[in-house]
Amino acid sequence: MSLSCFSAIPTAKLHFKTLPTNTPLSLHSPFVPKFQLTKLKTHNKTLSLTSPISASLEAGVGIMATKLGMMSFFEESGTVVPVTVVGFREGNIVTQIKTEATDGYNAVQVGYRRVRDRKLTKPEMGHLEKSGIIPLRHLQEFRLQTVDGFEVTQKLDFNELFKEGELVDVSATTIGKGFQGGIKRHNFKRGQMTHGSKSHRQLGSIGAGTTPGRVYKGKKMPGRMGGTKTKIRKLKIIKIDDELNILMIKGALPGKPGNLLRIAPAKILGVSLLI
Repeated sequence: MSLSCFSAIPTAKLHFKTLPTNTPLSLHSPFVPKFQLTKLKTHNKTLSLTSPISASLEAGVGIMATKLGMMSFFEESGTVVPVTVVGFREGNIVTQIKTEATDGYNAVQVGYRRVRDRKLTKPEMGHLEKSGIIPLRHLQEFRLQTVDGFEVTQKLDFNELFKEGELVDVSATTIGKGFQGGIKRHNFKRGQMTHGSKSHRQLGSIGAGTTPGRVYKGKKMPGRMGGTKTKIRKLKIIKIDDELNILMIKGALPGKPGNLLRIAPAKILGVSLLI
């Protein structure tokens, strides 16, 4: 077949439509930090962008607490519910209010657990003394849609923020397990212990030879287990005890007794958080 036969075949013409330079592009994602893009250079075009990109928002301001342990709670119907008892130390004070005008986003910074002055660095002490606040060990932010109604040195009370039966999201650091094998870390199945088997708890093959000739990234293998930040969502508040100053939350929470917890209203899009 000669090449001349291809000359009779009609060729399709592709038309690319370019946006005018005065058309703003709007980018929105609830999972990326908010920033402003002004110009975007393409092949020979310069596009101006106005991007209302917002960061991940909380459904409401939260508090910090201390894990005390677990117990069984008996409901009036006789049902036994496993609960985690959460206590509160001195703190949960608003230390700073961030707005879009000053910081580019709206957030409330909360401090928790009073400590001695020598336990903090000079920059940390200067940050707190600027607002006339006692030394606090932990500082965390809660990004909100609006910060109206909050003031620096305001004390956050869990009785006013949460009610029995409500759902909360709890974030904390899990218990560190150290270096563990594949069976404990990833729930792998072991080999036979008898009948002449030489493979018991070993990992085994981790990939092919010539092709691809490497180990794929993300391969489940032995390694450090635990000690990472995690969030457990939509946990129910079973009991609020004002006299003992504790919360009882259904289920298990990350970490050992004495671990720091971050408790915030459960983020349910369209219900508790409207974007």
